[in-house]
Amino acid sequence: MENCTDINSTLQNGILLFQLIVYIPVLSFGFLLNTVAFWVFCCKLKSWTETRVYMINLMVTDCFLLFALPFMIYFTKNKHPIDDLCFAVQMIYFTNRPMSIYIIMLIAIDRYIAIIFPLKAKSLRSPLKSASVCGCLWIIQIIYSYSQQKFQESKEKFCLQRHSTEPKYLTLFTISFGYFIPLVIIIFCSVKVIKCLKKKMASSFHDTMLIQKAVYIVTANMAVFIICFLPLYLGHLLRFIMDSISSSCPAIQRVNNFVHLASVLANTNCCLDAICYYFVNKEFKEASPKLVRSKSESTEDAEIQLPMH
Repeated sequence: MENCTDINSTLQNGILLFQLIVYIPVLSFGFLLNTVAFWVFCCKLKSWTETRVYMINLMVTDCFLLFALPFMIYFTKNKHPIDDLCFAVQMIYFTNRPMSIYIIMLIAIDRYIAIIFPLKAKSLRSPLKSASVCGCLWIIQIIYSYSQQKFQESKEKFCLQRHSTEPKYLTLFTISFGYFIPLVIIIFCSVKVIKCLKKKMASSFHDTMLIQKAVYIVTANMAVFIICFLPLYLGHLLRFIMDSISSSCPAIQRVNNFVHLASVLANTNCCLDAICYYFVNKEFKEASPKLVRSKSESTEDAEIQLPMH
């Protein structure tokens, strides 16, 4: 097993500076917006809905990720040993980032069921079912993250600094089930919902503007998910390929630098979620009273009045 060490300290310092420039406002606005959103969803809303359950879970993951970010910056820059603090921070980060993706996927599926199968939605959807699914995912992800950290613990010397060039076959499993499968599901559900809404828009001219806003929001949610996370997981996949073909250390280090930069983009999603909580919820609440006209429209309203990621 070979090892690659950092070969360009100037470039590493540049990446650290970029992280600080981005993360300082992300942390500031992220904590503020998530706190306000958490207060609204937990204290101000009276009825429990499926999307309210998902959004509260998403806010929890975002807050944990924001908490871990300062430690991530420190561990990336400094050669901190793999101790209990490192293990705890890694557990928080590598549990909550996939959970954030899974919950976004669940919101897309829930929206898909509500719009595409309006008559079956009442039997398929409920706050209790949503809470049960989230609870199961939390348990599975915590167990998986704990096992993964314990398995990798003896292979590296420093926290969050991978110098080993041995291919990590577990990476393929992680990126497939942790991102690419959810990505396919989110794209499928979003495209189907957009097509359904456009058909509705063509047959209901008086609601054209409201439905068009819904289409824009679903499209924006899907685009933000792809833009934020796709570069990071492509970077992890590229690193696995380069380790598998025994690439040179300089080439591997370039991929590592790309992964660090892509991680910054992925972590900004914590702040984007909070912005989404407010603007989407506000706009859909304004639109919802006008969309209650039939059984199918009523089910659409149950979805539309809820915040959509």
